[in-house]
Formats: sequence, C-alpha cells, structure tokens
Amino acid sequence: MPRRKNKKQIFESIEVIDAGAKGKAVAKAPDGRVIFISNAVPGDLVDVQTFKKRKAYFEGKAIKFHTLSEKRTEPKCEHFGVCGGCKWQHLDYKHQLEFKEKEVVNNLKRIGHLELPEVTPILGSNKQYFYRNKMEFSFSDSRWLTQEEIASDTTLKDRNALGFHIPGMWDKILDINKCWLQEDPSNAIRNEVKKFAVENELEFFNTRQQTGFLRTMMIRTASTGQIMVVIQFYREEKEKRELLLDHIAKTFPEITSLQYVINEKGNDTIYDQEVICYTGTDHIFEEMEGLKFKINAKSFYQTNSDQAYELYKITRDFANLNKDELVYDLYTGTGTIAQFVSKQSKHVVGVEAVPDAITAAKENAQLNGIENVDFHVGDMKTVFNDRFISEHGKPDVVITDPPRDGMHKDVVAQLLAISPERIVYVSCNSATQARDIALMKDVYQITKSQAVDMFPQTHHVENVVLLEKIK
Repeated sequence: MPRRKNKKQIFESIEVIDAGAKGKAVAKAPDGRVIFISNAVPGDLVDVQTFKKRKAYFEGKAIKFHTLSEKRTEPKCEHFGVCGGCKWQHLDYKHQLEFKEKEVVNNLKRIGHLELPEVTPILGSNKQYFYRNKMEFSFSDSRWLTQEEIASDTTLKDRNALGFHIPGMWDKILDINKCWLQEDPSNAIRNEVKKFAVENELEFFNTRQQTGFLRTMMIRTASTGQIMVVIQFYREEKEKRELLLDHIAKTFPEITSLQYVINEKGNDTIYDQEVICYTGTDHIFEEMEGLKFKINAKSFYQTNSDQAYELYKITRDFANLNKDELVYDLYTGTGTIAQFVSKQSKHVVGVEAVPDAITAAKENAQLNGIENVDFHVGDMKTVFNDRFISEHGKPDVVITDPPRDGMHKDVVAQLLAISPERIVYVSCNSATQARDIALMKDVYQITKSQAVDMFPQTHHVENVVLLEKIK
C-alpha cells in the first residue's frame, strides 16, 4: 500500500488554546479541525506549518511566534527541544499541574461518562527537577548532529555520544552534557565515563551495524544515599572492561553497587541477561516509613521516590482499612503497596505476572518482618479466578495498580463478581482508568479522586480513585 502523502499547510496567527494528549498543545484550524502542535504552550499566538493531515485533525509545528504566552517559563536544560524527555519545561509548573488535573477530570467524564465528587486538588511535587532515582543512557559512535554542525564540517570526527535516543529515531543518540532529572553524582559519573572511554579508545556502540564495545549505562540513586551503576557491554573484552570499571570504582568511591552485563543480543534489554556484581553489593535499598525495599538491577520501583511515598499514603488513606479486612493488591509489582498497607490490614494478597518481581516482594516482606502478606505469580486475567478467590478468601478491599493498558475485561468482570466493599484504583493512564471504571459504574460510584504528579516537566500524571459500592 502506498504511503499517504501529507501536503504541508501554513496557518497564520493561530491561538493555542489548550494542552492535549501526549503533552502536545492544541489549536483550531480555520476549518474547525484540531491542530496538535509539538512546540507551543497554551496562550501562544503562532504561525503553524502542518506535517500530517487527518480527517479530524492536523499535526504541526509552530514556525513563528507572534505572542508568547504568560504561562511560559524559561527552560533550564540546554538540550530542551531536542531531547524528548522533558517536553513541558517551557510551561510554568503551576500550569503544568492545572493541565494534568484537567486531563484526568476530562478523561473520567468524557471517556467514562462518570459522575465525580468534588475532586481533591492535584498533589504537586516538591522537587520539579532532580527527582528521578533511575536513568538509562546509551552509548553511540554516531551521535545526533545539529544543523549547525552539519553545515560547518561534514568530516566531524567527534561522533561519540552518551545520552538519550532522539524521539522517533532509534539509532540516533543525543550527547548529554547536563541532565536535570537525576541528582548528582549522576551527571559527574556519566560525563567522566564518556571522557575516560574516549581517552582510552573504548569503542562506542553502533546500533545499525551491531558493532562496538560500550552499549548502555544505568544509574540508580536511592533515598538512602546508595548508588548503583550498571554498565552494559556488547562483548567481553576483559582487559578493557576492567580498565573502565576500575576507573569508575576509584573515581566514585560513593558507588555502593557497581555491576556489568555482557549482552550480544540485537536489543539492549537486560531482563533475560546475567548481571554480574563487580564491586560492592548486587543491590541497593530504598526506605519508606521504616520499610526497606531491596532494589537490584532488574527491579521495578517508582522512579520518583518522594512522590511514590505520597502516592502510597493517598492509596492507604483511600482504602481506609480497619485491621480486620482482607486486602487484595492486584498488579502488586515488587509488593511495595501491599507491604505499605499491611499494618492496617488483617491480611494482604498480592498478585503479579512477573516472577522476578514476586521473588523480590517475598524477599522484602521477609526483610521487613511482615508475616501477613502472601504473593502469587500469574497472568491476572487467568489467575484471578473463582478458584483463587476460594483458596485465599473474598477480599473486603481491592487495590489495583495496572500498567498503562489498564485492566483486562475479565479482571473487571471478576471484581464485579466478588464485589468488594471498596476498590482503590491507582493508574498512570486516566483514559484506561476511565474505561475500566465505566464497566463498573452500575455497582460502584467514585467517592474520591486525586491526581498525583510523579513526573514534573512532562505531561504524565498518576491518578487515584476510590470506588465504593452503591447502596
């Protein structure tokens, strides 16, 4: 099938009126169709050049700014506009929160056709920068070049990069000088690793040709002050590998876990790879209200530790447990929420599809001396059945925190069948949250809803909803 050709159009003096899906700004074309704009904020007056045309909308880019919005602020990051990580840095934080909350409310009302009580205001993050506890960087021998670099010299020799993928370009890496997402020594470690690798002629990876030595680097920083660094090599070269790892360990003695992976696969995921501890321990610890959570290289943990604590407190508050109730924690991950609410519960049953996550959940529960939790592995839509309920008991309260796709319809059907008194639905995608709740609205009503900003400078937002049975 031939590709659909998109004839470019220019619309002049268009007012940007809203923020929409995936953080794009929203305007209206003269014919009434919506225009999604990638580089503007609500309140701007712009000329727009479109690059995609569909029946109901255009996609475009602002090519001239007549008036800048009062909602704007100056981005801190020198890489803003090229790096796709913090697309809302040019939008003042209080307005970021307004549009995130608006999106959640609109999704619940328009997609779910749900009635909402007075919504609790969105909980903003005290840290708007340097809030992430995990960052992953890629090595490349063919870094992204600016138009100025291309125009000035076509024989550039400095093509090595250690940074992030350019949005939509899987083989192009933006070399990062300073990232505003993770606290030091993250930037210092990344820059020193790149500098040392260049000086010692360690080959950076080439994604297209699948050649090179250095592939990726992950840095995890915990609220306890511990630091983990994992270097992924494409092939084993013991002398070169030890040269780099020894330099990292010597230069940054504060690193408590230095590990590496040899990965010769076509992709750089490490979940099916052996992670080898070089110095220190093979894990670090996160801590929350005296609970310790052991984090290894493959562990999932909320990437904003401070806001994860706030999210879990809201979840626990919504659940309103009385110590005599059986709680199910669906999509429990490594069991953080299950353990966080265990003191207020009679018993907690956690279910998760990823075996490694359940192993970690059991280890953490033992580490924390928690005996009133059980964790089980299985695909939620098949394991969460009548037999499972018969074996573990009918829950009084269900907490569910599914992935972005939401809950499978069979899981929703089972929730309706067992009909717990309360359901606390935690979601990173309020659109699928609204869809799922709509399937339950004849039995349950929303009595509380609160958004939580886990990811400042982005359009992403979490939302917590309390569902109670209609009397």
